[in-house]
Amino acid sequence: MTVIDMPPLTTAPVTATGPQPELVTTRTKTSCPYCALQCGLVLDPPARGSDEVLTVAPDPGASVNRGTLCIKGWTSTALLNHPDRLLGPMVRTAAGELEPATWVEALDRITTEVQAVQSKYGPGSIAVFGSGALTNEKAYLLGKFARIGLRTPNIDYNGRFCMSSAAVASQRALGIDRGLPFPLDDIQNADVILMAGANVAETMPPLMQYFTAQKRNRGRLIVIDPRRTPTARLGFMHLPVRPGTDAALANGLLHILIRDGLVDETFIAGRTDGFEAIRALTASYFPERVERITGVRQSTLLRVAQMLGFAKSVMILTARGPEQQSHGVDNSSAYINLALALGAPGKPNSGYGSITGQGNGQGGREHGQKTDQLPGYRSINDPIARQHMADVWGVEEQEIPGPGLPAYELLETLGTDDGARAMFVFGANPVVSAPNTGLVAERISDLDFLVVSDFFMSETAKLADVVLPAAQWAEEDGTVTNLEGRVILRPRATDPPGDVRTDLQIMCEIADGLGRGRYFRYDGSEDVFEELRRASAGGTADYSGITYERLKTESGVYWPCPGKGHPGTPRLFADSFPTDTGRARFQPVAHWTPAEETDEAFPLILTTGRVLAQYQSGTQTRRVEKLNGMMGTPEAEIHPDTAAENGISDRDDVVLISRRGSARMTAKVSKAIRKDTVFAPFHWGGDRAINALTNPALDPLSRMPEFKACAVRIARNYEDPIGTGQNDAGSASR
Repeated sequence: MTVIDMPPLTTAPVTATGPQPELVTTRTKTSCPYCALQCGLVLDPPARGSDEVLTVAPDPGASVNRGTLCIKGWTSTALLNHPDRLLGPMVRTAAGELEPATWVEALDRITTEVQAVQSKYGPGSIAVFGSGALTNEKAYLLGKFARIGLRTPNIDYNGRFCMSSAAVASQRALGIDRGLPFPLDDIQNADVILMAGANVAETMPPLMQYFTAQKRNRGRLIVIDPRRTPTARLGFMHLPVRPGTDAALANGLLHILIRDGLVDETFIAGRTDGFEAIRALTASYFPERVERITGVRQSTLLRVAQMLGFAKSVMILTARGPEQQSHGVDNSSAYINLALALGAPGKPNSGYGSITGQGNGQGGREHGQKTDQLPGYRSINDPIARQHMADVWGVEEQEIPGPGLPAYELLETLGTDDGARAMFVFGANPVVSAPNTGLVAERISDLDFLVVSDFFMSETAKLADVVLPAAQWAEEDGTVTNLEGRVILRPRATDPPGDVRTDLQIMCEIADGLGRGRYFRYDGSEDVFEELRRASAGGTADYSGITYERLKTESGVYWPCPGKGHPGTPRLFADSFPTDTGRARFQPVAHWTPAEETDEAFPLILTTGRVLAQYQSGTQTRRVEKLNGMMGTPEAEIHPDTAAENGISDRDDVVLISRRGSARMTAKVSKAIRKDTVFAPFHWGGDRAINALTNPALDPLSRMPEFKACAVRIARNYEDPIGTGQNDAGSASR
């Protein structure tokens, strides 16, 4: 066996009547499986007679959530023994049906098919698609599994659709990508916070306590969003920006700050490079022009600039709003320029940060499941980094493949002469998480062979040739890294049901079947983490000083942590930036229109996002009764004037249509949104999958698709006059 704690392989398929998890008898402190806040939980044995596996409550001692939970956290254990749970492998038969199988049968099928595809098309004909929901150990091992187990360069993950633009912008300007380079506690002490494209009141409710504390401390929160969201309503000011115009807005604010002498000249001169190019660029972003582009009034721009310029401490926060665009890197860079000009990075209660979304969105992008990256946030093109990893993995440097295709390009070429012919999917559901899902579903269907590891039969899993049942968060040990760079231990609280395996076990067994097992021999998740420590040592994201023992006694450790005696690094940039010169770099970026503009046929701008009751694709949350009771169907939010022009009333059944596809929604008529904009959530599949409409136009640097701005029209009745077929599609991630 390649992982010592793996149960024996079975010779009979396991069904829903198979073995159930052992009753829990002890209390376990852990963290929530959903968003990147990683709230502390306490899991207890169920009450006598209860049909629950575990009961859940907030950990009163957890410093992140301070004894609070959102509704998703309170219901997080409901899925552990859900009747839809996958309890054993499924294999597609010659008749085309998925049927229960043994692990021996499933693994033999995988070995045979992978070897056949690689024999015909070469090692790169296998693709691997990962997830920001995977633990650090699994994200690390998935990169190794692709490059050493399968010998393919073609690995990427759904985080390419989440954090990639802010990551590139941060690396270019600041030398490092850590979502929040300061601790959460700084938020409550900031004088002024400018937040662009985030609705944390719904997406991360426990995080709002930091902003309400800031308000009590007489701080001011300014929210930039096309919608007057619950977060915007709690803020001091709301800037209803036109989707796709963030760079113009940030440049316009910087224009006023420079004009009025409100920038930090000492910081600029002593700790940055490139400001003169910014001064020249922003000179043309005068308030009248910026109002025409963004829809934000000149008087508002002036007031916001003055608040920023006179504040004692300033924090600039971005999220998916400005980042999920075909110019997302430019948008993020423009906001970083604003923070640098104000002298914010490195100071207490100040700085630039990007609010990470997925549960392990931070750790998941650090250790090798990005196609251009090796563990420790090293570049796969760096010869020194490649040799370091070759030494850790026990291979020759030339055996490590170079970069493959980023996520969307990887998906859109599947099954073609230029693309992969087989794919492994761990923890993701790209049939709907990707833009232009009709095409992506077709490409996945064109594969010669597809393997999906998941908890439930997701929409992507329904297309698979082999479906493998994966352990859930409470059923395995592992670590995650939250949005502030704090590494947290998530211990196992109960055993997996049925014949369920962990993803670590699954990867090791597949590698063994392919004759690569000698590189995948571990004594469990802690052993994998020990190798991750060695792999990350000396890298940007250095975990070498973090151990399971430390994490059991400390409330998380912030990376970089380059030695066991190192305390970790809660706040970055206090003295210098991790660039070649030690100085931050301004990036002159202009405003560009979205890749697809509105016209007579498609007069509205569609922007997408999350809602309180659901998470990502909804593969999990749409199975929770309480959450469906809050929002069981997707709602398209439209302005009353726009509704009237289209003959739509509140709660009508409507259809949204773009040049690529259509989706059914329920109308939510609200004055809280711009007249030219429609908002829709992405948590549903099938004919309600909003990503059937979104534009696959990609940022040239991050390869982020343009989820936040595409041209659509809206109609009362379900019709598809442009002839785009619907796909039976699914969800973004587990």
